Amino acid sequence: MTEARASFAVEPTPIGPQSLVPGVVPITPRDRLAARAAAPLEPKKPQRPCDLGLFDLNARNQLDLFQLRKD
Repeated sequence: MTEARASFAVEPTPIGPQSLVPGVVPITPRDRLAARAAAPLEPKKPQRPCDLGLFDLNARNQLDLFQLRKD
């Protein structure tokens, strides 16, 4: 049982040492930065909806100015 524990790698953390599963490496700050750099860009402000032309949903709800009279 002592031999099995010796094969685990140990990583120091703020709460104390933690053992790692064989074949698993700790995530480094470099790995985290690489993942953020590869992620798609996100807007800094929320985008306004496109209310022009084909995508104008409010214009579809308007009544016609002139309606045909049915006599």
